[in-house]
Amino acid sequence: MALTRDFKATVKERAARDPAFAKAMLDEAATAFLNGEPHVARLILRDLVNASVGFEGLATETNRPSKSLHRMLSEKGNPSMDNLAAIFGVVRRHLGVTLEANSVEPA
Repeated sequence: MALTRDFKATVKERAARDPAFAKAMLDEAATAFLNGEPHVARLILRDLVNASVGFEGLATETNRPSKSLHRMLSEKGNPSMDNLAAIFGVVRRHLGVTLEANSVEPA
């Protein structure tokens, strides 16, 4: 049986209407980045930007061109730490959350 809805559209709509889901996506993006999976973090952030602030709003708030932001958050994007921090900051503010890093001590 064929899918009746596009997966990305479903994720975007759910993140837009469900703040807990959007916050979980932000947490997952941060965790992926900190665990050495920046490509995963970028793709999650891209979906989250689309569902929340949008790329035009992100461009306004970060003072960076929308097209550059699209490239940064593409599968092969390579944002600088400054750009990535700015993106996380804008999304975090729009969702009304704070990020906190916790380390796990080896067993």
